Amino acid sequence: MSGQKRQGLKELRHVPAMRVLNSHLNAAEEQSLARLPIGAQARVIAVNGSGAIARRLMEMGVVPGAPIRVIKTAPLGDPIEIRVRGYHLALRRTEAQTISVVTSNE
Repeated sequence: MSGQKRQGLKELRHVPAMRVLNSHLNAAEEQSLARLPIGAQARVIAVNGSGAIARRLMEMGVVPGAPIRVIKTAPLGDPIEIRVRGYHLALRRTEAQTISVVTSNE
């Protein structure tokens, strides 16, 4: 792993939930990724929580500003499949609840 990438990962450990500030967004539009319906598109606002799971989500590209799309859910609703940064990722509902998103019309 390159020194620059390692330094970036080290900084992620010390950063609390990151927020993207957009003046045209209001709090009513923000919701949890777990609440989005199948086919919905959104942008990540924050990855809330601490610990290894939140850090790993950010390492995999679930960072503020990243576009996300809900692809499908398992028959009983858990896990959910999302598309982020060009690849598919399956998340437990509890993990998806820690991701704040705002819906988009892309």
